[in-house]
Amino acid sequence: MFTSQGPTVRELAVQALLSVERGYDLLSPKFDQTPFRTPDRMLDAVEEALAGHEGSFGAGLDVCCGTGAGLGMLLRLCRDRVTGVDLSAGMLAEAARAHPDERVDLVRADARALPSGLAGSYDLAVSFGAFGHFLPAERPALFSGVHAALRPGGVFAFPIGAPIPPASPVWWAVAGFDAAMRVRNAVWRPPFVMYYRTFPLGGVRADLLAAGFTVETLALEPFGRRPDGTPRWRLLLARKAGRSDRTDAPAQ
Repeated sequence: MFTSQGPTVRELAVQALLSVERGYDLLSPKFDQTPFRTPDRMLDAVEEALAGHEGSFGAGLDVCCGTGAGLGMLLRLCRDRVTGVDLSAGMLAEAARAHPDERVDLVRADARALPSGLAGSYDLAVSFGAFGHFLPAERPALFSGVHAALRPGGVFAFPIGAPIPPASPVWWAVAGFDAAMRVRNAVWRPPFVMYYRTFPLGGVRADLLAAGFTVETLALEPFGRRPDGTPRWRLLLARKAGRSDRTDAPAQ
């Protein structure tokens, strides 16, 4: 799973005993050499879906941008400036090295309390691979902050996977990981919040609606469909009411 340039088992163990912020500060120089970085295949699928369904956008925001995997996509989709927000100074430093483009702004902030200066500034917000770091009770603050950051008609877009069937070995692997993290956080401080099964579509949709969004989903067809015909991955589009600053998508 890891390249020779990636973190060692010892380094990952040390990270897991720290806070989320400090852990990612230490991991940041090697983060892109781990499986935790959002794959280019996912970024490409999301970009294609957004471009085809929505057209282009004005300004873009990457919530929990990490080392900046999603910033390149935003630079291609957005005509104006793009902003990456992350809690980890180390991850932001890597993002700055990866994206020296003058259109990129990087802001260190907690996504649960986005700076008021970002309010009403963006036409598109995205996030990749970060939602496991937020407990279900924290989603309303997260979603309300993104809603406030968007202009009228703006879109908050992110991929969400289909539920893993209990018969799958993957289900048992992620269930075991979540159980281990709950034990770790019960006996060790500071907590390191990272869970894989706390972001179900139904609960997420309800929290987005409560934050003032309308919600739709698009199938990410490059990832195929399950035996029952449902998509393995969907792109969730949460829209703020009002008129958007974007170029309309081409006719379908």
